[in-house]
Amino acid sequence: MAVRAVTPRLQRRDVPPALYAALPAHLDPVLRRVYAARGVGPAEVEPALSALLPVGSLGGVTEAAAVLAQARREQAGIVVVGDFDADGATATALVVATLRAMGFTGVSYVVPNRFELGYGLSPAAVDLAARARPRFIVTVDNGITSVAGVAHAAALGIDVIVTDHHLPGAQVPPARAIVNPNLAGEPFASKALCGVGVAFYLLAALARELDRQGLASQESSRRAVLAGLDLVALGTVADLVRLDHNNRVLVAEGLRRIRAGQARSGIRALFAVAGRDPAQARSADLGFALAPRLNAAGRLTDMALGIDCLLATDEGIAHELAVRLDRLNAERQELQARMQAEAEQHWLRRAGEVAQEREPVLCLYDPDWHEGIVGLVASRLRERTARPVVAFAPAAESGWLKGSARSIDGVHIRDMLAAVVARGTVPELSFGGHAMAAGLRLPLAAFERFREALAIEVGSALGGVPDDSVLWTDGPLGPDELQLDLAERLRVAGPWGQGCPEPLFDNEFEVVEQRLLRGAHLRLGLRPVTGGAPVEAIAFRETRTLPARVRLAYRLDVNDYRGRRRPQLVVEHIQSD
Repeated sequence: MAVRAVTPRLQRRDVPPALYAALPAHLDPVLRRVYAARGVGPAEVEPALSALLPVGSLGGVTEAAAVLAQARREQAGIVVVGDFDADGATATALVVATLRAMGFTGVSYVVPNRFELGYGLSPAAVDLAARARPRFIVTVDNGITSVAGVAHAAALGIDVIVTDHHLPGAQVPPARAIVNPNLAGEPFASKALCGVGVAFYLLAALARELDRQGLASQESSRRAVLAGLDLVALGTVADLVRLDHNNRVLVAEGLRRIRAGQARSGIRALFAVAGRDPAQARSADLGFALAPRLNAAGRLTDMALGIDCLLATDEGIAHELAVRLDRLNAERQELQARMQAEAEQHWLRRAGEVAQEREPVLCLYDPDWHEGIVGLVASRLRERTARPVVAFAPAAESGWLKGSARSIDGVHIRDMLAAVVARGTVPELSFGGHAMAAGLRLPLAAFERFREALAIEVGSALGGVPDDSVLWTDGPLGPDELQLDLAERLRVAGPWGQGCPEPLFDNEFEVVEQRLLRGAHLRLGLRPVTGGAPVEAIAFRETRTLPARVRLAYRLDVNDYRGRRRPQLVVEHIQSD
């Protein structure tokens, strides 16, 4: 028996007529419909680097670039302090590789181990970085809440540049410079930049500053910065930030470099072990093939393995490291599957103790869970139950828990956690994060108090308990549109991602053929009820026998098995009478 999954309700996206009419007439009508429904305007259809928000418009980059230029003049030691997720790993590799390409010497990195030092520039992380005797520390994807860590670095004579995108606390750290689009009062138009995006802006500003001071030619520095766009694309997609126009530009430019064969050795090696073709790269490859392999290192062992893969310049070494990441990812998948099954059993037992329908948020804990995997468990349960989920595992420190929260639209989970602390119910709770995800830490003894307090806050925010979820679609495709040429155009028309989701269509079909593949996936032959030729479809992780007529939500994709390219529907949802 499994957790009661919420059956999504199919709802078609609105297509603003004025925006549809304003889009270029030469675009395929389906693409015009898709873009208009996502608010993509005429100037945003083809993302180009020239449309990027001006580098100097991000607060703090000018000051931070000046500090780094000082380090270049003095050839002072720099340690980059990263984070243990894919955003942090790509940002770390980006800064280290680009600074070295710009002629900096003595550039190294540290990434705090998730299980020993935890997140961010803690005093212990500063001590680790100080072993290299640096003059400067540059944080990437962390640091905005590291008040004690930055103060400790200053006491050791180390200046800190903080680059981050997370929300600040009540006090900002006493850093030499701070670059963060989400600082209070910061006018930068794109608040959706992730850690690697912020780092890219700093490096672009540095290229200008080095040229201004005569420390490096503008052209060589520009090449060094642009070479990092493959990393920027990977980190941006992996971090699930909203693909506003600025982020779409960054991802599109990175994908162009990858398709053109200009990706670094480590990224090419990750494509190879994932069985993907970089010449056909799209954002889904970054998010579902490369990012999990990179993240596996940070979840199970040490993200240094992933960063070293991204920094490798030798093809053989890059491949060897990518193979190790691939094996770690397989281990992660097995561990996640076990924990997922256990989480469902926990929830079933919980449902027997309280009325399942009355709990607006799920809080689960198991003493045998792995703290690096609880975020994945929370994400999957959120998808199945359409409500926020917090999953906990034991922390390294006895008597404490580490948790990961995943939320839904309408529940700003970081604000909910702040409200719990503000009410004094669980004063021991510490946390950080944003609207849709957060990390937290609390004593085991406070777990039940926390569960009750959070349920009150979330229930109040929702005005009740969500009883369904919505699966948004782009409406039907006609028989003459279920063709290879449209599938090819949709593949490269993105980049698709958070806030600009991949097109999802829905139609009613007659099922003319169905058979199981390897006992796990359903291969289908379908015919639109409105007529037309049959089309192939695949429903992954689906084993039931379908009725003669179904309504499907699907992606129109390309099946290029054995070099024969043909359209294929990838089924995301099956609705039958």
